[in-house]
Amino acid sequence: MALRRFLVGGNWKMNGTKESLGELILNLNTSDLQEETEVVCAAPFIYLDFARSCLDPRISVAAQNCYKESKGAFTGEISPAMIKDCGADWVVLGHSERRHVFGESEELVGQKVAHALEHDLGVIACIGEKLEEREAGTTDDVVFTQTQIIAENVNDWGKVVLAYEPVWAIGTGMTATPEQAQEVHEKLRLWLRANVSDDVADSVRIIYGGSVTGANCRELASQADVDGFLVGGASLKPEFVDIINARA
Repeated sequence: MALRRFLVGGNWKMNGTKESLGELILNLNTSDLQEETEVVCAAPFIYLDFARSCLDPRISVAAQNCYKESKGAFTGEISPAMIKDCGADWVVLGHSERRHVFGESEELVGQKVAHALEHDLGVIACIGEKLEEREAGTTDDVVFTQTQIIAENVNDWGKVVLAYEPVWAIGTGMTATPEQAQEVHEKLRLWLRANVSDDVADSVRIIYGGSVTGANCRELASQADVDGFLVGGASLKPEFVDIINARA
């Protein structure tokens, strides 16, 4: 079985100033981080250059979104080529806030995944169910459908990380129990085995997001199929270091 490197992403969302993010970056740069853990910080577009120039080179930088085209009359959008030109290596796609606040369709998410991979960006592709879907017992159907659309647009699984983020646990203070997270991650890996390949099922990293904190990260990280985290609010706090070191 492939050894999957633990990955912790910090999604700063629409937060921060140069001053506050500078303090956050200084804390990261001067902290003792678990060397075996890959760290990626997703900065607001306008701060991609700033984040890349200030962060220690061992920490990667991601954009929080991109468009499906290389250039053109798409006011307010940015392209994978622009992201790379700022020195960033990753992009977060399909986040629930993009899907449910901004109305991005499954098809559009898939097109963005394909285009980002064509430009050699690493993709953190987000999937997850809403509370009413979990309560209706359709979690599997929802996340498998989302994963299917992503899979149809992947030409290199080595550049893809799946982020399972139950929508009901994002920013709410509610967290899936370690057992709930492990159950979905394990089912996703079985889906990949059945629908993609054994190699991809063994090697692709499936990370968890949804109110991850310094207090709950170690128990979540101990689950067999949880390969890291995508962290929202806590990534703006000093405890982000504790989350990065959850497997230390």
